[in-house]
Amino acid sequence: MINIKVFMAIRKTKGSMVCPNCGRLVSVNAKECIHCGRKNPGLWGFGPMLQQFLGQGSLAPVIMGLCIVLYAVSLLLDPAAIFKMQGMLGLLSPSGEALDHLGMTGSYALDQGRWWTLVTAIYLHGSLLHIIFNMLWLRQIGVMVEHFYGISRTFLIFTIAGICGFFVSDIVNIPFAVGASGSIFGLLGALVYYGRKRGGVLGAAIYRQVGTWTLVLFIFGFLTPAVNNLAHFGGFVGGYLSSQLLGFIEIRRENINHHLGAVAAMILTVACFVLAIYSWIV
Repeated sequence: MINIKVFMAIRKTKGSMVCPNCGRLVSVNAKECIHCGRKNPGLWGFGPMLQQFLGQGSLAPVIMGLCIVLYAVSLLLDPAAIFKMQGMLGLLSPSGEALDHLGMTGSYALDQGRWWTLVTAIYLHGSLLHIIFNMLWLRQIGVMVEHFYGISRTFLIFTIAGICGFFVSDIVNIPFAVGASGSIFGLLGALVYYGRKRGGVLGAAIYRQVGTWTLVLFIFGFLTPAVNNLAHFGGFVGGYLSSQLLGFIEIRRENINHHLGAVAAMILTVACFVLAIYSWIV
């Protein structure tokens, strides 16, 4: 059980903090910000801790680490599958049963009411090349999205895009699907929106560069067998639209709503994996 005293000790009960809405100093106990009128800017004393936790560091290494760990677990669940010769693209592929246990999605999963697989499948991968390719792209563009949107909005875009991508592929009857590529296309969509909306020399350069990357990846997907292009398309659209709703730093700095949304997405992700494991062992 969580020690209540330890939990309450992280609250800031006196002093000032930066208002998550307007960025000015305000008392942590203020009922509303005297500058912008934001209600409960201190979030009962937990606001400063939340800002510090979600306002620093980098998201990409955390996601990459989780994907790598789950890939290793999927191999360990059925070691015999490692030695099955499936060609270069299928090198070191986990078995379908192992991926199913961990939360693989697809039309079959939705038919069984396993909605949580729309989230869990984002972090699962079907082969060594699959995870290497996705992690290299995540490392490349994740930092860019974090720079322009902030870590909380980046995680929201990543999660929303992944769900949208798998939802599209599942409802059109793609039987099995795993991988972070839908979420990665969502991050590309966010960068395309940023470049288009910002304009100027920087915006135009990002729009051209990321637009070219996106086009090349779509073409590559259509030329490569067993690629879930519908998830890529759904993820791109989900990322583009969610970035419009969330905004980027130059328009609106990250505020407590973005941080709370990111926390909610984290809780959802953990809950979905709990449901996946529960449905496996029960």
